[in-house]
Amino acid sequence: MAVELAEMIGQLRAELTEAMRQGENENADLRFELGPVELELTISVDKEAGPGAKVRFWVVELGADAKIAQNSTQRITLTLDPRRAREPDRRPLISGAEVDGER
Repeated sequence: MAVELAEMIGQLRAELTEAMRQGENENADLRFELGPVELELTISVDKEAGPGAKVRFWVVELGADAKIAQNSTQRITLTLDPRRAREPDRRPLISGAEVDGER
């Protein structure tokens, strides 16, 4: 299974935004400052041919097909430093209720 890198980062942004929203709406006593987010990914790079060709980065899930795709994938680490658009000098805070099984 492969997902476009931009789609995966967009989903991560949505999840972090939702966690921040929940923390703001609850009167949680404990809050976490959101620091850098490190992602270690296995990606596949595809380049289309022809005019206006694009390079696409796909995040791949290693599994049964890992042996086949081993030569065409790369492992990368991205460090994202999330900031709010309206407060770029402050790190966002996240808080919320404990969820069963959460560590």
